[in-house]
Amino acid sequence: MKPRGSTRGQLDGGWWPASDDLAAEAPALAGSLREQVGAVSRISYHLDGWPTTRRKLTSDGRLIRLEGFHSMTRDTIVVIGADARRVTLLLVPHSTPGGVARALLRSAARPESTDSAEEILTGNGLQIPRASQARQRWEADGGSLAVR
Repeated sequence: MKPRGSTRGQLDGGWWPASDDLAAEAPALAGSLREQVGAVSRISYHLDGWPTTRRKLTSDGRLIRLEGFHSMTRDTIVVIGADARRVTLLLVPHSTPGGVARALLRSAARPESTDSAEEILTGNGLQIPRASQARQRWEADGGSLAVR
């Protein structure tokens, strides 16, 4: 997390989950952000970034809504507290090697940073395959989609 008084940019910090199971990872995330947002009520994410997950879970006796959107910035997650305080975090893929993940987290938490998630990820040399990129590679290698 950026320290208090930092330059306000697109990101407030970063998160490197241990797995791709959002429902399993959300309670620890919510607990770690209690000082910044209070009791977490919602976690919003890009739908293409996570496998299908539950829409609600309970952590520490509180309901947390998990809300996926295609309209969100990829590679971010937004955590909203019950009093509407929010943080936007760079989402470092769980499979990212430790040294690279730590460099990404440091970049997202730099006090003067106004970089976007994409700028941080590409600036640190991380290539994240997207479904459309995978399809383009497949088609370039001779695959094709049958259109009828």
